[in-house]
Amino acid sequence: MQHEPTPTPDSTAVRVALWRALHVEVDAPPHVLADEIGLRLVAPEPGWRDRPDMHPQGTAAYRASIVARARFVDDLACEQAARGVAQYVILGAGLDTFAQRRSDVASRLRIFEVDRPGPQAWKRQRLIDAGYGVPDWLRLVPVDFEAGASWWTRIAAAGFDAARPAVVASTGVSMYLTRDAIAATLRQIASLAPGSTLAMTFLLPLDLIDPAEREQHRMVYERARAAGTPFLSFFSPQDMLAFAREAGLRDVRHVSSDDLSARYFSGRADGLRLSSGEVFLVATT
Repeated sequence: MQHEPTPTPDSTAVRVALWRALHVEVDAPPHVLADEIGLRLVAPEPGWRDRPDMHPQGTAAYRASIVARARFVDDLACEQAARGVAQYVILGAGLDTFAQRRSDVASRLRIFEVDRPGPQAWKRQRLIDAGYGVPDWLRLVPVDFEAGASWWTRIAAAGFDAARPAVVASTGVSMYLTRDAIAATLRQIASLAPGSTLAMTFLLPLDLIDPAEREQHRMVYERARAAGTPFLSFFSPQDMLAFAREAGLRDVRHVSSDDLSARYFSGRADGLRLSSGEVFLVATT
């Protein structure tokens, strides 16, 4: 008799959750994002702060980028909810905690968190164990991408209404997908009801990254390849904007790391700044 493998979290999602918590612990206020819920869900061993990838100085720029991108999509979801948009789709949700941190807004939405079955089953159980639960307005939608499953059909089965506008967020995902897969996703999003909004991060090619950061980024790319999760897609901003227009999206714009720095990090006494490698595509239908 075969036993189902025990669900486990995605290691990248865990790292992101711990970086968010570390921002609260080691960076001076005001905090761009106050999120220690992911840390509670992960419940790591006591020595997690001593991990090389948690070094307060060595990973500061990546940590800043993680909290900035989370804050940006938080703000977008809240802004669109205030306009009356009532559906929020998070592709590759990982340990996203918007539903728990911003329940004042989230409870007025129908949120669809899309992720791989194993990590999502783990998250569901941890939400229950930690006392947060899974309210009816939060739909955890498992999608086995490797088996060719469609996130679109899965969210429809979970109650997504294609006739009503939505916010769609996808952060830290596109680099793992082929250009064809990204194009298919963009075309699907372009078919959403008018008034929908997409926010998606993408990686810049090395030659467009700040020269002072290139070697560190190159090492990150090598580690990702060695771990069996290589980064497959890189775009210049112009390339990505053209890609999105070709898919049928409108009002496409690029939000750079400088834009995010100006929005969330200006005037900081500690000099905390974002890495320049990951930026946003924002578009509408």
